[in-house]
Amino acid sequence: MAAHSIPPHTLTRLAREWLEEDTPNFDPAGVCVGLRDVEARLLCKTPHSVLAGSPFFTAVFRELGCSVHWLLQEGSETGPDGVTLAAVVRGPARCLLLGERPALNCLARASGIATRCSQLRALAAAAGWHGQVAGTRKTTPGFRLVEKYAMLVGGVSMHRQDLSGMVMLKDNHIWASGSITQAVGSARSVCGFSSKIEVECRSVEEASEAATAGADVIMLDNFPPQQELHAAAQALKREFPSQVVEASGGVTPETLSSYFSPHVDIISLGCITQGCPVVDFSLKVQKPVS
Repeated sequence: MAAHSIPPHTLTRLAREWLEEDTPNFDPAGVCVGLRDVEARLLCKTPHSVLAGSPFFTAVFRELGCSVHWLLQEGSETGPDGVTLAAVVRGPARCLLLGERPALNCLARASGIATRCSQLRALAAAAGWHGQVAGTRKTTPGFRLVEKYAMLVGGVSMHRQDLSGMVMLKDNHIWASGSITQAVGSARSVCGFSSKIEVECRSVEEASEAATAGADVIMLDNFPPQQELHAAAQALKREFPSQVVEASGGVTPETLSSYFSPHVDIISLGCITQGCPVVDFSLKVQKPVS
């Protein structure tokens, strides 16, 4: 279960940071509602959406002394109905309303990413492609863990987490160091055996040099799929059969299928997080029965 990958103390820290950001001092509206116990229903208003982010949603309300009872499981998809009851939240009114917006923001963003990832994974499965669709490091500052987690729930690879993980040598690294061979050698002297090295390449010649230098992953960057990518990937695999090949650069949900190839192992898309639609959720406090 993807939720078990998040340490409890990380959930607590993030929940406190989000609540502090949203209410740094007084909450005048809290005076209106007080501490009477209320019940609120979490409604998903976007059909065919994948639920993601429930651990973060729950952590926000737990920090405020509220409880959350989930009716939908993490990773499940809503049906065609216009409104789906996803969870019930109970607790003191002013506390519940303090957590409403931070919790909804997190859930909407994470579910939007997971929904897009699920759609991309389905495209790959339908085409019979056995490689991995992957995200990128093009994430929202301060919110990366949530966005990467949503990729997991949606069923795609998170790619590298940060600069301390897998080494990626891009064009600027190559130009600053002098050559691909020099850059790979320098990086290997620091990361040793425990980290993979990926090199961004703009031509078959650069890809061959990177593979010869010992790169673990070759990224064929901005190669037009039909005109260049498939031939380049095939040539690279012919020369280096065990080489991992990634395609990236300008891939969209609409063009993803044109990148599928038995010679391409990974396809990464920045649009998994950039410009991804959110899922519409609302939290409605139930009126007391007369």
